[in-house]
Amino acid sequence: MSEATTHYSSYDPLARIYNEDWAIAILKETLSPIEKLLLPHLPEGAHILDLGCGAGQLAQQLLEKGYKVTGIDGSKGMLNYAHQNAPGGQFILGDACSFEYPSTFHGVISIGVLNHIMKFEELKKIFHNVYEALLENGWFVFYIYLEEEYQKWNGNMSGNVKDDYAWAARNSYCPEDKVGRINLTVFQWVEETWQRSDTTILEKCYSTSDVQSALSKAGFTDVSIYDAERDLAIPERAGSTYFVCRKRLE
Repeated sequence: MSEATTHYSSYDPLARIYNEDWAIAILKETLSPIEKLLLPHLPEGAHILDLGCGAGQLAQQLLEKGYKVTGIDGSKGMLNYAHQNAPGGQFILGDACSFEYPSTFHGVISIGVLNHIMKFEELKKIFHNVYEALLENGWFVFYIYLEEEYQKWNGNMSGNVKDDYAWAARNSYCPEDKVGRINLTVFQWVEETWQRSDTTILEKCYSTSDVQSALSKAGFTDVSIYDAERDLAIPERAGSTYFVCRKRLE
């Protein structure tokens, strides 16, 4: 397992926001699709890799269902919360582009992470790594935002204020370069003063054909695609798309 590359430290300021403000809503949206699209295919007590596990809320739900969970994330801040939220899981600081496992896992999940991969060559590398890490007939389920989702971003603002902490985020999307931006400002009360930090988090919009091409090059030939709103009845999530892939060996 290679160490995480340093650029993932830019996600550390997002960790508390994710854990306290976003995780419950994300879990509510993603748990049901995972239960429908992945879990029925897995044996009892299956070993699942949570790629980009974040603060560990989904990992804990899977642990409670009796699965063994290994989580990988590139942010130390996220993993600090994951250890607290899912103490029964194994969590590793690692880079999705460079992790290496032999055929170990019955299933791999990646929820809301792959749009943070800014280069198509790196996306192909991740899919290759996942393919190698899956057991024969293992399953890979992930979701990714497509253009329809990113078109909603421009002008979107969010934030929250707490006694010792405040944050604000503004989203934007450039259709010419297919890049979304989250401009994040965080204020923290430290040593009797407010300290400000500013971070820009980038996301890449891939097309369905991009993703299918990368999956094919990795070896996945059995792929199904589900729109979250139209196919999985998740309100107002058109453009958030689930891919379900099976590793079939000839």
